[in-house]
Amino acid sequence: MTRTARLAALALAATTLAGCSLVGGGEQAPSGHTVTLVTHDSWAVDKALWADFQKTSGITVKVSTNGDAGALTNKLVLTKANPIGDIAYGVDSTFASRALSGGVFAPYSSPDAGKGPQRYQIDDSHRLTAIDVGDVCLNVDTGWYAQHNLPAPTGYDDLVDPRYKGQTVVEDPSTSSPGLAFLLGTVKQFGADKWPDFWTKLKANDVKVDAGWDEAYTQDFSGSSGKGPRPVVVSYASSPADEIGDDGKPRTKAVLNTCYRQVEYAGVLNGAKNPDDAKKVLDFLISQKFQEQVPGSMYVYPSREGVALPDAWKTAAPLPDAPAQLPADQVDANREKWVQQCRTLLQG
Repeated sequence: MTRTARLAALALAATTLAGCSLVGGGEQAPSGHTVTLVTHDSWAVDKALWADFQKTSGITVKVSTNGDAGALTNKLVLTKANPIGDIAYGVDSTFASRALSGGVFAPYSSPDAGKGPQRYQIDDSHRLTAIDVGDVCLNVDTGWYAQHNLPAPTGYDDLVDPRYKGQTVVEDPSTSSPGLAFLLGTVKQFGADKWPDFWTKLKANDVKVDAGWDEAYTQDFSGSSGKGPRPVVVSYASSPADEIGDDGKPRTKAVLNTCYRQVEYAGVLNGAKNPDDAKKVLDFLISQKFQEQVPGSMYVYPSREGVALPDAWKTAAPLPDAPAQLPADQVDANREKWVQQCRTLLQG
């Protein structure tokens, strides 16, 4: 299955699961055991596993999707006085500080929180628990570069080299989560004062800026099913695992020294109507069973230690050893300013 087809399937699964109210086998859960899970539009999970959890726990989980990670976070902050659910999943590390400073989440430490999620802890009061990890990196079409007798880019500096003019497509940081992660990666790489110089050179080297990942990866990137014209794209460290050729080898490669880490969290909402069952849902999200299906369902890395990755990931999509990250408070204080600076540079 191509990545495009898989994403379409995930979207269908998310639509199917949204508002799900049966615990399995057509049997309604006992009244008073309903939990509303608020999440982003990319929510996807193995339906059989999800149904089994609801049946065995007796908890009906209603899923409410609310745009991307940024839109989700904003809505949670705006509705904190009258929360729209019991538990939220999908606030990522680029927006987590906004939710924490807004008092959105209540403290809760799951019994399994020390089995891997603690590596990504950003809050001493344990209001957020890491569920999965996704690293945003440059991806290159290695076949394109072999055909053109040109070495593939190996880092940020190559993107502004005249030899690579017109070869890169990125996502708009104001409208795309991976686009924002790429911007933050350049801030980390070049510093808060010098990153605009890099983006000025990137624009001069004919970078293309798309609104979102789907357009950039499936339409403009030459290494995807869309066979676009540009051999460099901002995507994920896991993306090459979905571009395996007939020879069993990936057709693309992630440039691991350009990776910026995104961690997605879940937390029980302050003022939740059913906090006790919400805690049980969170426990399930970091359970061995749920974490084992995270790579295949959501195409991200599990936060729990000791979870086997799909065979294709072991060689094509290893988890980067030292991805870039910025402190959450620094991102929160400067996010909007940096995004506006970037837009001004690209439009000027």
